[in-house]
Amino acid sequence: MYALHWPPISARPNPVSIRADVFGVVFVFTLLAAALPSHAQQNTVELPPVTVVTTTPKAKVKPKATTAKQAAPSIMPQQAAIGVPDNAGPPAPDTRAGSLTVPDTAEATVDINLTPGGVEVVPDTQFKSTPANTIKDALGWVPGVTIQQKWGPDARVSIRGSGLTRNYGNRGINAFIDGIPINTSDGLFDLFEVDPSAYRYVEVFKGANALRFGANSLGGAINFVTPTGYDSDLFGVRVDVGSFGFVKSAVNSGGVSGPVDYFINVSAYREDGYREHSNQDMVRINANLGYRLSENAETRFYVNANTWDGELPGEVTKEAALKSPKAANPEWLRLDQQRNIDSVRIANKTTLRLDGTMLEFGVFTHQRHVDHPIYEYLDYDVSDYGGFFRATDDRMVGSFRNRFIIGANILNGTTDYYQYVNEGGSKGALTTSQVWDAENYSAYAENSFYILPNVALIAGTQFMHAVREQRDRFFDDPIWDTQPDDSGRREFDLWSPKFGVLWDVDPGWQIFANISRSAEVPTFDVNSFTSPANSNVDAQRATTYEIGTRGRRPDFTWDLALYRAELRDELQCLTTAAWAPCTVVNADRTVHQGIEAGFGLAFLRSTFDLEDRVWLNVAYTYNDFFFDNDAVWGNNRLPGVPPHYLRAEVLYKHPSGFYAGPNVEWMPQEFYADNANSVDVDPYALLNFRVGFEQDKGWSGYLEGRNLTDERYIATTITAGTATAASELFNPGLGLAVYGGIQYKW
Repeated sequence: MYALHWPPISARPNPVSIRADVFGVVFVFTLLAAALPSHAQQNTVELPPVTVVTTTPKAKVKPKATTAKQAAPSIMPQQAAIGVPDNAGPPAPDTRAGSLTVPDTAEATVDINLTPGGVEVVPDTQFKSTPANTIKDALGWVPGVTIQQKWGPDARVSIRGSGLTRNYGNRGINAFIDGIPINTSDGLFDLFEVDPSAYRYVEVFKGANALRFGANSLGGAINFVTPTGYDSDLFGVRVDVGSFGFVKSAVNSGGVSGPVDYFINVSAYREDGYREHSNQDMVRINANLGYRLSENAETRFYVNANTWDGELPGEVTKEAALKSPKAANPEWLRLDQQRNIDSVRIANKTTLRLDGTMLEFGVFTHQRHVDHPIYEYLDYDVSDYGGFFRATDDRMVGSFRNRFIIGANILNGTTDYYQYVNEGGSKGALTTSQVWDAENYSAYAENSFYILPNVALIAGTQFMHAVREQRDRFFDDPIWDTQPDDSGRREFDLWSPKFGVLWDVDPGWQIFANISRSAEVPTFDVNSFTSPANSNVDAQRATTYEIGTRGRRPDFTWDLALYRAELRDELQCLTTAAWAPCTVVNADRTVHQGIEAGFGLAFLRSTFDLEDRVWLNVAYTYNDFFFDNDAVWGNNRLPGVPPHYLRAEVLYKHPSGFYAGPNVEWMPQEFYADNANSVDVDPYALLNFRVGFEQDKGWSGYLEGRNLTDERYIATTITAGTATAASELFNPGLGLAVYGGIQYKW
């Protein structure tokens, strides 16, 4: 708990000391890992052997693992098989070939396809042949996931219109690394901690399909999963270079020694940036250490540490973004606006297997220091902590299979917040001193009852109790007793039920449908419900209807979902001035509906070799978002994202590991930057090309060209109620860029 009176500046935490603490923890972890010299899957140290015994009566139908040579380079998660069994019914995913705590890619694919809705597993083979530095590298080919890059690693991420008008930070998606929350306790999350070079796969749960994490947001959940010693390389190293001074290096190691396994990945990158005043420097560390207590019990420790120093070029007018895309906003230059963050996350997760029931529980803490000179100089510390429990019981009830999941989550935290006058990148007089306390307690349950061996009826619900309290230390201090009291407290009790059906038509084809509710609490960052002026901002609620199908044939994969979400009190964060933060308001009624479609098709076979293929890969997202008879905005389109977005690629793939082909990103229709629909973002098309050689062990490399025609376009926009041509809302997209990289694995 923090004191109610702000300390002198000299007493504030030193970012250098915090960074030293972060890397001290990681150094100890690295020494422990280095003491385990064994190769993955070998026991060179005489420790008690571990035998994995299947306790489930049914044998597990595990998809055949794919290699880089065999896998279709499609956008689909079902690279080998979707994991749907025959008429004996789906397998119970409570046995693991390697780690008991973390499924490998194939096991995760089987598991996720028990969900009656839009979900994806993206294996690392789809994004590690890129610079593998941003979330767009990892998830840019997932239909329904809208990623709009700003600069460096910063981007706006939206699923089904979640956080649609968030100008800074992201909201409306529950983000995790190894099942541990990235979101701060009030709901916001930053993307700089996401390092695609560290992950084995990424899970995407759209909308209420994220109930397995206890998530109840409109956008759902994204889980970035690192390897364990059971599925990692003994050693790997890679170097990537590219345009605008981009240089990234990464090294990783993993292995198994008796009941102990480990994985560690360390990466560092820097770039000068496409735009003026957009230099970025970053170091990211991901590590885990597991211990197999017995054949049915495993515990695993996680460390995630990051440091980021980034300059911010700022938004500009539409004309400036298109005519002088490399220029920074002069006011942002004058204030030397930056975002500098040091963070460390430490967690433990334990898994027990008890005769058909899997128990998972854990605890975590996330410490973050943010040094952030923008329109004012923000300096604050975030201290979050929490725990989770989940039980999955899969057994026969009479002659029917039944799968029951129950769980609970706690995510609480305190933000010690200070704000100063920004004097050209230095702290001036203190203007704000507050403490933000957030509490989130949730419980959820879901039951899948198989009325037929291949048809499941699914029902679930989640309850969340959330508290947001802001304490204004200016008002409490007699020196500042002339200031208004911005203290306040709000409590929210939110129910989110869900009903669905899942039909396994055959071993490679599923049809699903669901109806669900979601609810989201406002975040602290703009005092959206605690200041007197905005005390009536309420939680956002939505009812979503969804139907779709996914599957795989030898030369064709597909994933299709249609949805309609009817929202009440949608949270909008609208910019009122170029220098000011956005203001949060509730829209009355809005509708988010759309189509998420992806497929991969081998249309040429045996061109130069009996096993080579030419693949057509397509990811298409249709966003039809609009006000529903709003008193002010009528039936205008909601701002922020394009109605249509298409990525398509023609890629030749040889069994030796060679691949080459062009791809396009196409936004064929404009979208708006404001509720009034008065200022729009023009359509654009980008031409890209990549070529490379990939293999499971040994040397791999790639060369990739992006925006080869040097198209000038708007990558993303912040949003306003009513904008004009003079509104500084726009971020230009990157110009012509070339990236290349090599890696070695053994």
